[in-house]
Amino acid sequence: MSGTVTAGIDGSPESRAAAEWAAREALLRRLQLKIVYVREPVPRRLAQNPLLDPDAYRHWAEQTVQEAAEGIRLRHPGLTVVTEQLTGTVADILCEAAGPAELLVLGSRGLGGIGGFLAGSVSLAVVARAERPVVLVRADERAADEHRTDPAGVPSAATPFRPVVLGLDIDDPDDTLLEFAFEAAVRRKAPLRAVHSWPEPPTSFYRFAGDVELYDSLARGQAELLSKVLRPWRQKFPDVEVIESSRCGSAAQNVVEDSRDASLAVVGRRIRTGLFGDRIGHVTHAAIHHVTAPVAVVPHS
Repeated sequence: MSGTVTAGIDGSPESRAAAEWAAREALLRRLQLKIVYVREPVPRRLAQNPLLDPDAYRHWAEQTVQEAAEGIRLRHPGLTVVTEQLTGTVADILCEAAGPAELLVLGSRGLGGIGGFLAGSVSLAVVARAERPVVLVRADERAADEHRTDPAGVPSAATPFRPVVLGLDIDDPDDTLLEFAFEAAVRRKAPLRAVHSWPEPPTSFYRFAGDVELYDSLARGQAELLSKVLRPWRQKFPDVEVIESSRCGSAAQNVVEDSRDASLAVVGRRIRTGLFGDRIGHVTHAAIHHVTAPVAVVPHS
């Protein structure tokens, strides 16, 4: 096992759920799991405060990491688990930890006031900057949630996986993103639903004659373009059932809606250099904040 799946923990429920998901993913990939805890350096003026005990904090961090690792070893006896404690700015250190890993897994908090999820400033900063895939996992994520219900309608980890959903821009498809999604579907023996969106024709706002014919022609053309992009990947991964979803409308909304029954949602983030780097696109942003399944953000050129 040359690679790792790395999970960042901080003792919160969402980070524990992320570590559990990372353990299951490491088993699927036949890799080891690394659990990382990052301690922020204590400012000198605060370190002199008698109410703040750096040694107690260090002990608590060590205990948090060890308890998480021991629990995962008990639940997944065939998995190799290693731990590491690092010191520094959390987002910076996690981005560095992501470098040698196959992917980095972080927690994402529960529902916010507007009905979406709260990713947190650290998670968003890492997603925007990491050059390796980052997966965000909700606090209440369970293994059974990624699987179809059993015949009695009860969630069960013994049933097949739900589909892997891929948000795809066919105008600029990226091989890194496509390969990540197809390989995720292969590991899960799950269907892959490729979601492509296209804008409504301008004339539809004015109800011109021939709008229906124009819409149908555009729909057929966009569906054919999606099939063309996916064709070589179907050939490369012949065992993956591919579901093509080409729809008019908001790309962000369509990805969120098509991910309601997903085991994993996969979206991309373009690596940008220069003045306006470190950005998260609107589709990825929507997936992070509104998709209930784990969300994999794959950086690409």
